[in-house]
Order: sequence, then C-alpha cells, then structure tokens
Amino acid sequence: MTLLTRTCKEVAALLIAREDRTLRLGERLALRIHLRICEACPRFERQVLSMRNGIKQWRNYTNSD
Repeated sequence: MTLLTRTCKEVAALLIAREDRTLRLGERLALRIHLRICEACPRFERQVLSMRNGIKQWRNYTNSD
C-alpha cells in the first residue's frame, strides 16, 4: 500500500477522527483521493455529517413548554 491509498476501513476511521482532530496533510490527501474513487465511502461521510448536525441541533435544543 502506498502512502496515499487507504482501505475503506481506514477511510472510515479518518472520517471519524476528523470530528475530533485536524487531519495531517497526508491523511487529508489520502481521504480526498479515496472519496473520489469509492462509491460507499462518500455515503458514509454524508451519514457522519448528518449525525454530527443532528447532535449539534439536539445540543442547542431548548424546550419551550
């Protein structure tokens, strides 16, 4: 495996890690390359972003009752 190629499992871990830390340049490049050639991982990325947005909305929710 070369420096810029990652498996779907590794990309999923990077997508999750990106929520907690800034990815290094090599990780960002590998992620970008993989997301362009894979069908499943961009879908997973959208799901992660959707969950993050949902959690953010839940944290900011105030009950007006």
